[in-house]
Amino acid sequence: MSTQELIFYFLGGLGIFLFGIKFLGDNLQKIAGDGLRNMLDRFTTNPVKGMLAGIFVTILLQTSTGTTVLTIGLVNAGFMTLRQAIGVIIGANIGTTATAFIIGINISEYALPIVALGSFLIFFVKSEKVRNVGRAILGFGALFLGLNFMSDGLYPLRDAQVFQDLTVSMSNNPFLGVLVGTVFTVAVQSSSAAIGLLQTLFAQGAMTLDAALPVLFGDNIGTTITAVLAALGASITAKRAALVHVIFNVIGTIIVLILLSPFTALVQFLQGRLDLNPEMTIAFAHGIFNISNALIQLPFVAVLAWIVVKAIPGEQKLVSHKVEHLDDKFIAQSPSVAVGQAQKEVLRMAELAEQGLEETIAYFKTKKTSHRDYIVQYELAINNLDQTISDYLIKLSSQPLSKQDSELHQVLLNTIRDIERIGDHMENIMELTDYKKSKKLDFTEVADAEIEEMFELVRTTFRQSVRSIEIHSKEEARGVVEKENEIDRMERVLRKNHIVRVNEGACTGAAGIVFTDIVSNLERIGDHSVNIAETVLEG
Repeated sequence: MSTQELIFYFLGGLGIFLFGIKFLGDNLQKIAGDGLRNMLDRFTTNPVKGMLAGIFVTILLQTSTGTTVLTIGLVNAGFMTLRQAIGVIIGANIGTTATAFIIGINISEYALPIVALGSFLIFFVKSEKVRNVGRAILGFGALFLGLNFMSDGLYPLRDAQVFQDLTVSMSNNPFLGVLVGTVFTVAVQSSSAAIGLLQTLFAQGAMTLDAALPVLFGDNIGTTITAVLAALGASITAKRAALVHVIFNVIGTIIVLILLSPFTALVQFLQGRLDLNPEMTIAFAHGIFNISNALIQLPFVAVLAWIVVKAIPGEQKLVSHKVEHLDDKFIAQSPSVAVGQAQKEVLRMAELAEQGLEETIAYFKTKKTSHRDYIVQYELAINNLDQTISDYLIKLSSQPLSKQDSELHQVLLNTIRDIERIGDHMENIMELTDYKKSKKLDFTEVADAEIEEMFELVRTTFRQSVRSIEIHSKEEARGVVEKENEIDRMERVLRKNHIVRVNEGACTGAAGIVFTDIVSNLERIGDHSVNIAETVLEG
């Protein structure tokens, strides 16, 4: 086989392997539905539960990187605290060993029939659920098929003098092996692919165990780069979570390098005692390393959190996405109390919406990503509260309520819909600001001032509408209606002013479209504020 063919076999095999891993993980996630994200959100109340959730989700996703990036996204959105994230990250490192054990089963000779089975399910079955299973099976088969091709492409390396010299060097200098593993994993962006390659080389006798183990440890460090990239531009807490991932793997590698001789002896003992094949030997080494590392560092979650807080200083307010006042026991025991608690939660939802509006105008004025991050958090929090409060109120509707409580119940149901829509308009304005920023569109100073003035009027109008519900004041509600009329007049004036500026050449057409869209969204927020107030006037 020519050198070109060997290179093509290796690169093609690597590509098929990466495709298989991603296809398998993506479709396992589809089969699981939204449960993975919900699991990370709900079952991470302490580091141990977080670790278990991280293990389970990573086994389903077939990638620790995917779990870590998902975790960083939840941290960035405010769904998860730093300590919760640390537990999940520790679990992800254990869960990623599943792929190595799958490869260790060594069913490569059945790769083509597995691919065929998956393909038949995809093309000859109408059920989408079965097709997702078929896609997962296809990905599973592609994983082994890619390994077969990589094995064929790498086989001649066992006799290459250069590679033999490199293996000897890595045996004598473990830090070189760690570096090689780190660089390769960073290059292919997949620790599973890097470990699969290592298993193949070790199985072919191209690499000794002394040389393979440091490379394995380097693979664990290299996999952290994707988490670091995911955290760039994210919130301070998300950056800290990414740094925890790096520190966790680096500390684990340092510990095991110090104990390399006994660790290697343990792996060799298990290989002989359990009659492990070469691939499974690497899988056991990977599993022992990650489980031991987790057990050693899990008790020091608080210390890890302290280290990253010191390393990445800064204050960050947290936007709570969880309800604070609702309790299902009130529904049956005291429906009147339950209505009152629901009102408190709706008022808190409204408070989050107002704070979100403040961040929206701040982002419009400064273009700072920190304000944008908070807008996303507030919008997510509003959506989550909308769903949770709605479910609570629907449950409450089956209970006997007094006339006053029944009226308030209906007011609250209508109000949360309007607050949720205000959150959507807030997000629309953020996206318009994104567009304005990316296209480098400039407003005139007068246009900026007009937008800011309308923002302030809309914000105070919304605040007054919420106040009218809080104290059930028809006077406050009538004041909202008057302000909304003022908002409508302002919208008409601003549109006319915009047309004049465009005609005079002071404003471009593209900038003008963004301007009118922002004004339109602000006017719609005014409409929703009046809807809230009208529920009080009608009561």
